[in-house]
Amino acid sequence: MGTMIQSYGLTEEDFRGERFTGIGTSVKGNNDMLNITRPDVIEDIHKRYLEAGADIITTNTFCSQTVSQADYGLGGAAAEMALCGARIARRAADMYSTAAHLRFVAGSVGPTNKTCSMSPDVSNPAARELDYDTLFGAYCRQMAALIDGGVDLLLIETIFDTLNSKAAIDAAMTVMVEKGKDIPIMLSVTVSDLAGRTFSGQTLEAFLASVSTYPIFSIGLNCSFGAAQMKPYIEELAARAPYYISVCPNAGLPDEVGNYGDTPDVMAGHMAGLVAGNFVNIIGGCCGTTDEFIRRLVTVADGKNPHIPAEVSRTLWLSGLELLDVTQEVGFVNVGERCNVAGSRRFLRLINEKKYDEAVAIARKQVADGAQVIDINMDDGLIDAKSEMVNFLNRIATEPDIARVPVMIDSSKWEVIEAGLKCVQGKGIVNSISLKEGEETFIRHAMDVKRYGAAVVVMCFDEQGQATSFERRIEIARRAYGILTEKVGMNPLDIIFDPNILAVATGMDEHDSYASDFIRATGWIRNNLPGVHVSGGVSNLSFSFRGNNYIREAMHAVFLYHAVRAGMDFGIVNPAANTAYCDIPEEHLGIIEDVILNRRKGAADDLIRLAAEITEHRNQETTEVKSRHDLGKEDTPVSEKTVGERISEAVIKGIGDRLDADLAEAVGQYPHAVDIIAGPLMDGINAVGEQFRCGKMFLPQVVKSARTMKQAVDFLHPYIAAEKVKGASTAGKILLATVKGDVHDIGKNIVGVVMACNNYDVTDMGVMVPAGQIVRKAIEEHVDIVGLSGLITPSLEEMVTVVREMQKYGLTIPVMIGGATTSELYVALRVASVYSGPVVWVRDASQNPVVAAKLLDKKERGTFISALNDRYSRLRDEYAGQSSCIESIEEARKNKLNLF
Repeated sequence: MGTMIQSYGLTEEDFRGERFTGIGTSVKGNNDMLNITRPDVIEDIHKRYLEAGADIITTNTFCSQTVSQADYGLGGAAAEMALCGARIARRAADMYSTAAHLRFVAGSVGPTNKTCSMSPDVSNPAARELDYDTLFGAYCRQMAALIDGGVDLLLIETIFDTLNSKAAIDAAMTVMVEKGKDIPIMLSVTVSDLAGRTFSGQTLEAFLASVSTYPIFSIGLNCSFGAAQMKPYIEELAARAPYYISVCPNAGLPDEVGNYGDTPDVMAGHMAGLVAGNFVNIIGGCCGTTDEFIRRLVTVADGKNPHIPAEVSRTLWLSGLELLDVTQEVGFVNVGERCNVAGSRRFLRLINEKKYDEAVAIARKQVADGAQVIDINMDDGLIDAKSEMVNFLNRIATEPDIARVPVMIDSSKWEVIEAGLKCVQGKGIVNSISLKEGEETFIRHAMDVKRYGAAVVVMCFDEQGQATSFERRIEIARRAYGILTEKVGMNPLDIIFDPNILAVATGMDEHDSYASDFIRATGWIRNNLPGVHVSGGVSNLSFSFRGNNYIREAMHAVFLYHAVRAGMDFGIVNPAANTAYCDIPEEHLGIIEDVILNRRKGAADDLIRLAAEITEHRNQETTEVKSRHDLGKEDTPVSEKTVGERISEAVIKGIGDRLDADLAEAVGQYPHAVDIIAGPLMDGINAVGEQFRCGKMFLPQVVKSARTMKQAVDFLHPYIAAEKVKGASTAGKILLATVKGDVHDIGKNIVGVVMACNNYDVTDMGVMVPAGQIVRKAIEEHVDIVGLSGLITPSLEEMVTVVREMQKYGLTIPVMIGGATTSELYVALRVASVYSGPVVWVRDASQNPVVAAKLLDKKERGTFISALNDRYSRLRDEYAGQSSCIESIEEARKNKLNLF
């Protein structure tokens, strides 16, 4: 739609119409408002696609919700844009629809320009610019308008953050229930790097798990790449997704000047391979495509066999940034127990003292030790559990080495669980629901679990209380299973029963069968309730032996040995526990097994005596081991690396646990604090940029590294300030802005951090900044360099507008340009050629201070600019030579091969 709209050459006045003349900001490029101000243009575009043979047309409503329209001050008109957009498309489709060729309307729902899963502030990983409830409300209003306007399908497209898409799915299903409608939901993801991950870091497999509880009609890819580059990702989806598959690529990849490379014929050739391979059901086009592309795709699809969706998975899918497929080969899923304020005094203290970095380190250590799921519990009388749950989940979401695994949201308060679910883009686990408050509450909670796309732990409680016997455990499990599968419609694979692991060897005879009854109940549940799983909090078993770590770990090892063989496949455990079943001395093993399996009377007394005998000898040893594990850090030996190498490695890995100590050491070794930034810190960030370009790192890791970089800068700031007092000054004043029409700022923000690290005074104007404002600020602040950023293709032309405006005011301030769609050739051809000052294309954030230093150094400046101009001249000459070799289409047709 965007490419077609651009071809009409609409002006600012066309966008405003009579309705929006008083809007104080530029609105050109806000395509959705054309549904109100130029409906004739939008209807004409729909007709052109229909005449080309399209079966489905999408509404011009990609941004028709309050979150996106707020940037233009048009949030109040968002629903009207959606309604008008749907009606225009409906009218056009009905004009062309016949009994022989039905035409359908898909309501386009974009991702907004904000993310629920990532922080906008590298120094505050818990911060969010947008929350689930706000986005859900915005989407509800958009969905209602689209449905009222008559759409046949809801297309949630260009998904870059799975949490955003879950809010959209939630809104769609909520509105459909309210309106008594059942409209198919289509999902279309955009992958943003060479590793095939979304912008928020998820793999496609993890995304499939995240949406596996929802009634999805189709899943596919759009934007990002051309058809050729999308092929491996489409094949991956087709192999696993139990839905119809769609693909709507760009017209190839944009070249150095922003033009898309594929012609209709070239794109059709690539798409023909996907169709012939039976990988897809729905094909179309995204950026750079027009009605001519669709006309060619119609011939590609005609008469071909459609893709047959894969079978629904017979195993439980969970996900963080990556998929956890609970297959038989996985065997037993370790759920890390240490991020629980009720079970870890250290974790409770860290949360109380707001030492979140250390608390996060505990989670990282759990994953490093083998936890496949992380249990998070904040239930404490002196803690705001809801606030701390949200805060901690947001923090670990920005830690890729933690966020790769699913989370278990653990609380006895439903409001805490629900708040946690609204923070998780993956498919996590709710711990827990039960029948203790009756069926009505049980069903309501189970419906919420489905709504937010999670699996669930079901405790064996009912209105009579906790099940402690074998009979009561299976009675409650049978009843809960029937309710969940028959009344709630939950997939049995998403049900994890917890038949209550209770303490044994307590001195009370009635407790002696607790463990053996749990093991028996586990076997019954797995054999009689198809599809379900069994879990439990293993540490409860040995509660009577607190303080005797060896006995506790030995009891856990024996219990798990027998429970896993009976069918227990999840367990909340300490993955760093040292004692394995096979390591237990035979004389100890017999006594412990007698207790766990309740094989004889008096076994508990024997275990108590054994514990007393070995307490002094073994407990001290085990306590020392455990204290090392509880540090929440890697047990790394003294490194032989230099302090500079350690600092670089901290930035690359994004782990600052030892960074302050290393920096303190480096301050004594380097002549100036800023040399540490220019040396090992920049070496680290350069390596991050290179690995990101190669697809070896993905965005959350880059942001994490940037946050570690900022930690280092904050530490060094007092030293830099002290040196300034002795005569040092700032390296220069830098003005940064994302140009008008573009709301992307992560790259710009990283540049700001890197430049600040290098002692530059940075003024950040934010996003969507008009050219006039950039120029005025540059003059007012007497800046030394202007940095322009943009992610989308239209930003390229806006950068030209900015430098033209600077030229108009007689400025020669150096300009640095960066962003995903920019290139050195484009800068040479379109930007530098219209400006008297130097314009430098900067490949990545790490290069900005290097370029800035050369531009501002009086000795190097002249040589650098001369070499830059020479290079630009060569690039222009080479491009002109290549262009002269390309015939016009008319001339090329004259040279066609005549075979007959």
